[in-house]
Amino acid sequence: MKTQSPSPTGTDRQPPKMFRLLGETHIDFMGKRRVAFFLSAVLVGLGLFAAFQIFVTGQANLGIEFTGGTSVTLEFARPVPLEEARRLLRESGFSNPQITHAEDAQSFKLIVRIKAEEAQGREAVEVADRIKEIFEDAFPDNPVLDTSSTSIGPAIGAELRQKAVYAIVYAIIGIIAYIAVRFDFKFGVAATVAMFHDVLAVIGIMWLKNFFVPTEFTLLIMTAVLTLAGYSLTDTVVVFDRIRENLRKRLRIPLEQLINHSINQVLGRTIVTSLTTFLVVFSIFLFGGEVLRDFAFALMMGVIVGTYSSIFVASPLLILWRGGRGKLLGRAADVPTAPARAQAQSPSKG
Repeated sequence: MKTQSPSPTGTDRQPPKMFRLLGETHIDFMGKRRVAFFLSAVLVGLGLFAAFQIFVTGQANLGIEFTGGTSVTLEFARPVPLEEARRLLRESGFSNPQITHAEDAQSFKLIVRIKAEEAQGREAVEVADRIKEIFEDAFPDNPVLDTSSTSIGPAIGAELRQKAVYAIVYAIIGIIAYIAVRFDFKFGVAATVAMFHDVLAVIGIMWLKNFFVPTEFTLLIMTAVLTLAGYSLTDTVVVFDRIRENLRKRLRIPLEQLINHSINQVLGRTIVTSLTTFLVVFSIFLFGGEVLRDFAFALMMGVIVGTYSSIFVASPLLILWRGGRGKLLGRAADVPTAPARAQAQSPSKG
C-alpha cells in the first residue's frame, strides 16, 4: 500500500484551530430587553438621586476636594505604619482621616487630609501642629523632620464639583460627534445614552455603598467614573461595528435578529476583554491599599455595568429608535419578522 506524501507546498494542511473561550452562541439578547430596561431604570434612578445629592446639595459623603479641608504633609526619617497612623488620628478625634504616603531613599512622607468639619474651626497651621504633636508623642524615636500644610476652602470644593459635571458633559458631546461621524447619528445617541447610563449607575452604586461601608466620593472616584465612560464606549463601538458590517452585507433578516446575530459574533471577544480588565482591577482592589480600594471598586462596577450596557442598553435602543431611514438602520427596518412573513404567505380563508 502506498502512502500519500504530503504536498511540498503544504496546501493540504488545515490551519490550526485557535482556542475560543466560547463556542458559537445563539442567545436571544433582544428578547430580554424589557427586563434589562427595568433594571436599567432602577440603576439610572438611583444614579440621578445620588448625583443630585453629590453635585447639587453636597449632602453626600464627599472628600475634602468637594467640601474643603486641610492637607498636612509630615516627613519622617523612617516609615510609619499606615494602619497605626490611622488608629492614632481616630483616637485623637479625627474620625475619618485620609492618609497616603510617599517614600524615597532619604525620607518617608505621610500625607494626612482632614475635612473642614473635623478641623473644628481650626486653621490649617493649627491642624498641622496638632497632628505633628500626635505623632511625636506616639513615635519619640522617629521624630517629625518637616511639616507643611495647605487648606482647601468650600468655594474651591464647589468649583471642583461644577468642573466634574462639565467634564461629563463635554465627554458626552464628544462621543455623540465621534459615533455620528463613524457610524450614524442614531448610533451616536444610543452610545451616549449607554455611557450616561453607566456613569449614573456607578455613581449610584458608590453612593449606596456608603451606607454599608464608609465611602467618600473623591476626585479619585470621579476619575474612575470618567475612565469607565471611555471603556464603555470602546465596548459599545465593537458591537456597533459588527452591526454595521452585517447591515452592509444586506442580510435579509429582521433588525432584532441581525443585532442578536452581531452580539453573538463578538460575545467571546467582549467576555475575554471584560474578564481580563476585571481581573487587573480586582488585583488593585485586593492589594492596592486603602487609598486605591474605592477607586478600584468603582472601576470593577464600571466594567460589569459597561459590558451589560453594550449588550442590553445601547443595542436595543437601535430597535426602539428606527423610525425613518437612517443610512444604516434603514436597510433592515422594513424586513418583516418571521411570524409576519408566515402570516403573509399563508392563504387567506373564506
